[in-house]
Amino acid sequence: MAYDFDLYVIGAGSGGVRAARFAAGFGAKVAVAESRYLGGTCVNVGCVPKKLLVYGAHYAEDLEQASAYGWTTGEASFDWATLIANKDREINRLNGIYRNLLVNSGVVLHEGHARLTGPHEVEINGQRYTAEHIMIATGGWPVIPDIPGREHAISSNEAFFLKELPKRVIVVGGGYIAVEFAGIFHGMGAQTSLLYRGELFLRGFDGAVRKHLAEELSRRGLDLQFNADIKRIEKLDDGSLEVELKDGCILATDCVFYATGRRPMLDNLGLEHTGVTLDEKGFIKVNEKYETAEPSILAIGDVIGRVQLTPVALAEGMAVARRLFKPEQYRLVDYRMIPTAVFSLPNIGTVGLTEEQAREEGHDVQVFESRFRPMKLTLTDCQERTLMKLVVDARTDKVLGCHMVGPDAGEIVQGLAIALKAGATKRDFDETIGVHPTAAEEFVTMRTPTA
Repeated sequence: MAYDFDLYVIGAGSGGVRAARFAAGFGAKVAVAESRYLGGTCVNVGCVPKKLLVYGAHYAEDLEQASAYGWTTGEASFDWATLIANKDREINRLNGIYRNLLVNSGVVLHEGHARLTGPHEVEINGQRYTAEHIMIATGGWPVIPDIPGREHAISSNEAFFLKELPKRVIVVGGGYIAVEFAGIFHGMGAQTSLLYRGELFLRGFDGAVRKHLAEELSRRGLDLQFNADIKRIEKLDDGSLEVELKDGCILATDCVFYATGRRPMLDNLGLEHTGVTLDEKGFIKVNEKYETAEPSILAIGDVIGRVQLTPVALAEGMAVARRLFKPEQYRLVDYRMIPTAVFSLPNIGTVGLTEEQAREEGHDVQVFESRFRPMKLTLTDCQERTLMKLVVDARTDKVLGCHMVGPDAGEIVQGLAIALKAGATKRDFDETIGVHPTAAEEFVTMRTPTA
């Protein structure tokens, strides 16, 4: 059968664009459909604008500490509208770059809501197209729980477009998005509380990292309330919000921001016209080749619920493009040793196993840990401390995990991720000469196990 396209991608986020561009580069006839914004969540309402806001929030500390280095800055003020306008301009620029990447690669761009009408057919804007392969890369969508007054709460989708900075904010959630936005609002001067229903946030991260960050955030004046959850939200006549917790406590705020999870974005996608199946959490089931139960339909990225990170979606998109159209270059995506960062204030950078995971897997664990005040702060009154930690297998000397809380943690851990991916031992770390004077050199000078 002759198809209109070799590959039809639904969703122009990071993974979908990567798959489309490279498939076209390998000689395939490719189309991409996008109903919202080019670049997907990451570029528009995710990692990119979020990090710009993190940078903005961090300037408060820089201005505060400048006097210790002889600078007289005068009275500082912050204008939320200026930051958002500049952020919007940058995102618009990136949207244009994504458009050019697709068009210049020879990809056909369809702007509208695409819907599956069969295993090899897509309908969009009243037109139907056939494709030998169809890829679903529609990403995720934030979830706000069904509680009374949920319509008064916002998610990350709305937070980037607030007209003004709320004076009081309650952030609900214990994942990295909640922690990051709590730091953003707090750093910009809002009275901020972070509520999490569990004992301690960032479940799945190393225990020392979680505790250390909680201590640092509390030291900065961020209100952390664990074992807390919202029962209802009520909007008062003056426009403020009254929040009742499940324990009966009443809180007053101007904004309730939920970051309590994301669902796969499958709305009106037409899956019922195919054999595609979902798992128990509602994500699309795929095999190691990203094939669904309908062999002609593939799925990658957040919609399959594996590792929901932009670089992972990129790797998955590349893997599919290679397997279909450049098989001699194909290789499986390796989900081990994926480095990640949390752009909290201070940052987290991590790669490999946590101490808890290493012990659960039966390793004979040695822990090397250092906590210190960064050199930049020694002339200031700031008492913030950096944490660096290595998890090592005592039998093989192999470094199993590397964790950091402190300035530029993500930048530092990216380089260490290469070492861990290559199988570096603690001896390799010990025999590496450090860059002095830096915080990063602490990773190659820790000699005595702490546990």
